[in-house]
Amino acid sequence: MSMIKFSSKVDEEVWKDFKALANESHQQISGLLTEALSEYLQKKKVRVAVLEELEKSIEENEALGKLLAQ
Repeated sequence: MSMIKFSSKVDEEVWKDFKALANESHQQISGLLTEALSEYLQKKKVRVAVLEELEKSIEENEALGKLLAQ
């Protein structure tokens, strides 16, 4: 896997906690950061997919919903 270098800003307390977690888990910061970003992206992608399926289901079942609302 190719790696890139980037720069950003983060809350100082969050960074201290992040560094402590990396140290406690015997991981390099870059590895832990890659893992955290990957998990965050996966969670967001799943949420988008679920919302899209929910919207599709509501559209497909609009007539049934109207009947049930009566």
